[in-house]
Amino acid sequence: MTESARLVVVDDEADVRAMLEEYLTCRGFAVRGADSGAALRRLLASEPADLVLLDINMPGETGLSLARYIRASGPCGIIIVSAADNLADRLAGLETGADDYVTKPFDPRELLARIRSVLRRMAETGPRLPSEGREPAATPRERLSFGRCLLDLDRRLLIGPDGEEIGVTAMEFDLLQAFAARPNRALSRDQLSQLAHNRGWDPLDRSLDIRITRLRRKIETDPANPQTILTVRGVGYMFVACAS
Repeated sequence: MTESARLVVVDDEADVRAMLEEYLTCRGFAVRGADSGAALRRLLASEPADLVLLDINMPGETGLSLARYIRASGPCGIIIVSAADNLADRLAGLETGADDYVTKPFDPRELLARIRSVLRRMAETGPRLPSEGREPAATPRERLSFGRCLLDLDRRLLIGPDGEEIGVTAMEFDLLQAFAARPNRALSRDQLSQLAHNRGWDPLDRSLDIRITRLRRKIETDPANPQTILTVRGVGYMFVACAS
């Protein structure tokens, strides 16, 4: 999937769009460009994308609004590529469900590596199944209790208490999987970043903590008083396997 993936570059700066379209096309991707939210919506209506590179600050509809639209529309990777590099902007971008956040100016080689990483994770997750005609239910051995949910490790799904799938990004599932393999054990942020995302933790990067917060909203009965993913002061986080 990675090298033949369909990408859309959304940026109101024509030179940035042109540079990314040329660079990524030369590396085997099918790339289209959009200079606004309206243009992106038209492109996605004509043909879906596998991943969208999305600027935040654009005239008209903002990148954050577009990220919510993309995330609600179906399986599609989102990497925010923006000159907005303050913590509030990064947190807002990740809160919308973006898979990654890259600040301008950037090295195209680093962006390429992040694109490939998100696409690999999406390929491992596989396409979502519609509510009708779903695969037969997995056996109990393939599922793990995780808070109020079930974690289907084989199909990489998070199943809610009502039996319906709860949407998680590839990076969120990788975090759940890292916790599931190490129950009742305190893990540092650096360990979690290496285990789940194959990269070290930057103390200035709050993306890991934001993903934990998002996961708590999905798996905890009371996210404000978590019982499944605990914060271990001075260390990091711990998955309590016996939590109900």
